[in-house]
Amino acid sequence: MKISITGVAGFIGSNLCTALLARGHSVVGIDNMSQGEYENIAAFKAHPKFKLHKIDVRDEEAIIKVTTGSDVIVHLAAFKIPRYNDALDTLLINAKGAENVAKAATKHKAKVVAASTSDVYGKNKDLPFSEDSNLVIGAPDVKRWAYAISKMFDEQLFFGYHERHGIDVVLLRFFGGYGPNQNLTWWGGPQSVFIERALENEEIPLHGDGQQTRSFTYISDHVDGIIRTIEMPEANNLVFNIGNTYEITIENLAKLIWRLVRGEDDVPKIKIIPYETFGKYEDVMRRIPDITRARELLGFEPKVDLVEGLRKTIAWQIERRKLVGK
Repeated sequence: MKISITGVAGFIGSNLCTALLARGHSVVGIDNMSQGEYENIAAFKAHPKFKLHKIDVRDEEAIIKVTTGSDVIVHLAAFKIPRYNDALDTLLINAKGAENVAKAATKHKAKVVAASTSDVYGKNKDLPFSEDSNLVIGAPDVKRWAYAISKMFDEQLFFGYHERHGIDVVLLRFFGGYGPNQNLTWWGGPQSVFIERALENEEIPLHGDGQQTRSFTYISDHVDGIIRTIEMPEANNLVFNIGNTYEITIENLAKLIWRLVRGEDDVPKIKIIPYETFGKYEDVMRRIPDITRARELLGFEPKVDLVEGLRKTIAWQIERRKLVGK
């Protein structure tokens, strides 16, 4: 197939592109390189079945043009949780990008596989989260919810295009991705920052009290889930949780990473950062997926456990640091 990927130079996009090319597909890569890294696409940039277009997902005309002939458009480009910046870019970029992808898919009669997020479950305390669970979002003056709301809008928009224009859509709610090519800042998730601090023998910052939990998923498992939804018609017009079901507190994640980086006998350096530091902020205290739908319809099953995945990620991060002179 001919598959277009927005955000191809990002964490998920670059790993997905590698796997799709290995399976014989042609890939049209789309990225404005605002968050993506050229290092992430270096291994396949010259591949005869890959073409990179440096364009912004907000450019409707360009998106429609470069996706011509695509069988599937995988929409991964997005702005994330505005922890340090204002929320407006998150809302507008994600809404406009999704709309342009939907318009391109309608014009080309292409299938859409779009990234959503586990963050849409918000403050729902009914665990584990299934795809039919209620989405419970906090107050509108807490900018932390802008990302979740933008993805909720994207989900409704794609289903709206399916209803009106008949395109096939798949929405994927990812849980805690990590691994090679992850962003090394908070954008990439807490594990990125924790590994970096441990390598530098510096204090690991824990937001809140560190007792909030997450389910972390190694990138090869995320990619496996995406490919199944691309290639299997059973996935069409459904939402899927794609993630690992193992739950760990952020504090225990920090301590585990410290031990894997610095050894069992080295006492972890931990620093508590109160939520008040970010202004009016709310966090999700537990996040665990129910992956029954993906198991039964797609045969999806996460294969990489957390320790194995973190060892691989730490090894990669050490090599990436060398490239940037650390």
